[in-house]
Amino acid sequence: MKKNVNTVSQTPPLGAGGLAIIDYGAGNVQSVLFALKRLGFEGIVTNNWNIIKSADKVIFPGVGEASSAMKMLQESGLDVLIPTLKQPVLGICLGMQLMCKQSEEGNTNGLGIFNVNVVKFSNEVKVPQMGWNTIYNLKSPLFEGIKENEFMYLVHSFYAPLSENTIATTNYRQEYSTALQRDNFFGVQFHPEKSGTFGAQILKNFLNV
Repeated sequence: MKKNVNTVSQTPPLGAGGLAIIDYGAGNVQSVLFALKRLGFEGIVTNNWNIIKSADKVIFPGVGEASSAMKMLQESGLDVLIPTLKQPVLGICLGMQLMCKQSEEGNTNGLGIFNVNVVKFSNEVKVPQMGWNTIYNLKSPLFEGIKENEFMYLVHSFYAPLSENTIATTNYRQEYSTALQRDNFFGVQFHPEKSGTFGAQILKNFLNV
């Protein structure tokens, strides 16, 4: 099979399938691509089932509104494909939320990968949460080399409550899941591609999974 990704670095190595970034019209793919390039990698942005299924790693970014984004996934059949993937998959921001069971945003049914429902922040806090906040209770190799209470960049109005899938926590008047993991699926509510050196380390850790 022809190699789909040009890896300009050998550390960490990727196989012939390379790195796929899912394109469904709701992802901030350029920021992700720039962050990967700074690490020495170039991924292929695609909605092609065969390329995604054969990739060594998959990134599922997302910005925008949940129900509209899910509709775009359904139109391309990616809502069926994504939960079946066997390689490491990283959902970012809305991508992570869509990997949950359900979201209050637009009363949207998610992909059901993570066993948690996404809810809106209360009126007691400023919405959206926008800016830097700390992550702690880190429980995954995804956070290798990341100290407790490092700052990550977040922009969101909805959140995933703490659950059995929680691997990192943030407090915004209340604690919530800032990262989730189930089997080969990872999700982060923050934007690692916009979170400086430590965000870059998390992306590198994912490529090493």
